[in-house]
Amino acid sequence: MCSASSDFGQFSGCAAGAHVLSGNVFEPRALDELIPNWRQEDSPIRVPVSSDKFWLLTKNQAWTLPSPFDNKGNYVISLSQLVRWMGTKAEELGVEVYPGFAASEILYDENQIVTGVATNDVGIAKDGTKRETFQPGVELRGRITLFAEGCRGSLSEKIIRNHKLRERGQGQHQTYALGIKEVWEIEEGKHKPGSVIHTVGWPLDTKTYGGSFLYHLDDRQLAIGLVVALNYRNPFLSPYDEFQKFKQHPAVRELLEGGTAIQYGARTLNEGGFQSIPYPVFPGGAIIGCSAGFLNVPKIKGTHTAMKSGMLAAEATFKSLVEGSSMELYWENLKKSWIWEELHKARNYRPAFEYGFIPGMALSALERYIFKGKSPYTLKHGRPDHEATDTANLHVPIQYPKPDGQITFDVPTSLYRSNTNHEHDQPPHLRLRDPTIPEQVNVPLYAGPESRYCPARVYEYVSDEKGDPKLQINAQNCLHCKACDIKDPKQNIEWTVPEGGGGPGYTVM
Repeated sequence: MCSASSDFGQFSGCAAGAHVLSGNVFEPRALDELIPNWRQEDSPIRVPVSSDKFWLLTKNQAWTLPSPFDNKGNYVISLSQLVRWMGTKAEELGVEVYPGFAASEILYDENQIVTGVATNDVGIAKDGTKRETFQPGVELRGRITLFAEGCRGSLSEKIIRNHKLRERGQGQHQTYALGIKEVWEIEEGKHKPGSVIHTVGWPLDTKTYGGSFLYHLDDRQLAIGLVVALNYRNPFLSPYDEFQKFKQHPAVRELLEGGTAIQYGARTLNEGGFQSIPYPVFPGGAIIGCSAGFLNVPKIKGTHTAMKSGMLAAEATFKSLVEGSSMELYWENLKKSWIWEELHKARNYRPAFEYGFIPGMALSALERYIFKGKSPYTLKHGRPDHEATDTANLHVPIQYPKPDGQITFDVPTSLYRSNTNHEHDQPPHLRLRDPTIPEQVNVPLYAGPESRYCPARVYEYVSDEKGDPKLQINAQNCLHCKACDIKDPKQNIEWTVPEGGGGPGYTVM
């Protein structure tokens, strides 16, 4: 979040970029506008895209298709490294950055105008008592507050819901995907800096939207990941285990053999695009970046659009503070910007796959090669992700292979590589609105899907003294991916911030 008076402040993990995860093939368009001479500086943007391939995977084959991506002039980067670098640049300009503080509350004045945020108390024990390390939260107030929490930000969602911003904007609900990623060090002979490969098909079925990526960075590093749309139907599907299966594909396993996995993480991403953009302005501030949802799905890119939205909001904020103009200027300029044009052209790709993989590919080809983003119609999204899950009786449980410890791994091993850490003696930040729903609804109807959609095994069913399943929440494992907040069938899980600085500690993601 940013609370604006003369300075801005950012709240994050234990360090700037520690919670930031993305693919990431970076389009520098917004950065070119913000820092025109960045190429002459010591930035972490060093590896230009050298090749761009698109594969259709079957279980044992990789078929090369014409690439729908145009990554010429883009770069393969670590977004967490870029955020750290930009945080340093901001501090050089006098911006105050406060890593390790979690904003937990929205502050209002007597007229219900947002006046800032409050951080949560730290040093509270699980039983609610104050430990010796107790420190009360602080209030950070400003004339304008910009919310930039990333996808499914907890406070941003409250603002969107309370002010009915989605209804005032493009009107449709947001839809999401879960991205699971590892960074590997691979053998020198297999490393091709700047090589970019995207895939569709196996291991996902034809009713589940998603795909994978393999990006070659520098220093023999390879970013590999799987993205699964969270409107998948089968409650037995485990995105984490699908990712492990993907790594066993012959074309992928060959690349990883002899290498070492060095980091793991997961994060949800917005896929609603143009149809789901909320009205971003509210009394006292605005919502920017992925909290609003500016990801371009067919490009698989949202960093450049998120960055540009922040620039437009900053310009509107400056004029509001100095000239007394309205923050509505942000909304007006957003609709005039290349963000709006880009997302409008891309609006029909994601909802096309509501009809299945083959129709989705056909409609996407029609959009790209015939209509070129100027089709006379706008497709609508299907049901919200949490409503898309079928009951368990409509599906057969999926038998996933056991990890081999070399290419595929169990969750505890992966979690260790995420550097995730939470103070154990604190109130759980994952709360059930109704504690009876897991056992009375989720288990009998959906076979306990939270034990599978979470990529950190936060949710685990254990037997009670009667032998009945009881939900156990291992909040200390939480990667802050937000999948549970999105996918729970009855929206019964409330995601709140843990003690400041808790969560993953990404360095190369």
